[in-house]
Amino acid sequence: MTHTVYLSLGTNLGARLANLRRAVRLLAPRVQVTRLSPVYETDPWGHLDQPHFLNQVVEARTDLSPTDLLALGQRIEAELGRVPTFRNGPRSLDIDILFYDDEVIATDDLQVPHPRLAGRSFVLVPLCDLAPGLVHPQLGLSAAQMLAEAGREGVRPYKRLVFGAKTYVMGILNVTPDSFSGDGLLQHGDPLQAALEQAWRFVEAGADILDIGGESTRPSAQPVSAEEELQRILPLVRALAEASPAILSVDTYKAAVAEEALLAGADWINDVWALRADPLLAGVAAEFRAPLILMHNRSKPAHADLQERLGGRYVGRHYADLLGEVKAELLESVEQARQAGVAGEAILLDPGIGFGKTVEQNLELIDRLGDIRALGFPVLLGPSRKSFIGYTLNLPPEQRLEGTAAAVALGIARGADIVRVHDVEFMARVARMTDAIVRR
Repeated sequence: MTHTVYLSLGTNLGARLANLRRAVRLLAPRVQVTRLSPVYETDPWGHLDQPHFLNQVVEARTDLSPTDLLALGQRIEAELGRVPTFRNGPRSLDIDILFYDDEVIATDDLQVPHPRLAGRSFVLVPLCDLAPGLVHPQLGLSAAQMLAEAGREGVRPYKRLVFGAKTYVMGILNVTPDSFSGDGLLQHGDPLQAALEQAWRFVEAGADILDIGGESTRPSAQPVSAEEELQRILPLVRALAEASPAILSVDTYKAAVAEEALLAGADWINDVWALRADPLLAGVAAEFRAPLILMHNRSKPAHADLQERLGGRYVGRHYADLLGEVKAELLESVEQARQAGVAGEAILLDPGIGFGKTVEQNLELIDRLGDIRALGFPVLLGPSRKSFIGYTLNLPPEQRLEGTAAAVALGIARGADIVRVHDVEFMARVARMTDAIVRR
């Protein structure tokens, strides 16, 4: 791998994020990707009446000649469904060679550096994330200097949240038959249609994130295979990846499931075992630059007390120092993720309300959520309809709306950045009102 190259990837048809990820996969083994820029959404360029693009820049090493690299890019474009249209028109994938070492190449088929690079903000912005000091061998200008002249207008970070300004709402989509809250979508005659309808209701009601799960995590639930989990969630991920403005999170602890879901267009991984069930999950998150939620979990079926009306709760779970132990175990998972290559800014923490904690321990965790926030990572809180509310108020899951609202409001006041909920419309209002008080 003797040559350093920079490639620009662009797409505005189909599941756009999935197109970029599949293209990066298809570059191997002859092109070894060393770094990926963040993904940006950009206004159409040249021909304005078409969908917005996603753009990304790849830094890589290769032993291919420039012409062979061009041919590989064209094969990948064809494999991902690119059909010639008109100049600057829509495409499922476009791969351009921006730089090949510091060579200047001018043939009928290939020009390197890319001849229109200096005026393309949608390429310069992600290029500057990787190599702002990279100098154009003909213009004598660095990537940063070219971007300063071109400007950033029309180029936006794709589905990236800014924490602190507001509380984000995550809507729960359980593609299961056995959710503790009774909302398992596999109970419907057409589960995919039911899930899509619920997803769009959530988005219209204010959901910023949709969390898609194919395996129930309630006490005593039977685990499912990766194959079955994928059969449940992939049709929904694929359908939403093409159209949903919300971030798509896949609720799984299995590396194989996460990998396929990310290749289908999911954005985040939500691991309820914080890498303790499948350590390979960290490598998947790192490869795809996917944000990773790490949840604290000490669940064991032997410690669950099940009651028909109120559901399962954990009893006899001993912590010598509840917050100290939760924080220490979360930080162990953070270090594991970082060792695998997950960036610190891509990590979120969840204290694991309801997972291996007693009713009193869950209440204490919410009250002291600021201790988790002080670790320096965004915090997700998931109290929705859980049994600690039921046992506190003596109410079944369908009557826990007010209890959930109290937990959500106080959780936000204590530092939650994201709240994971079933009742999106109601809780989005609670979050906005609480934000108006505590984030003014």
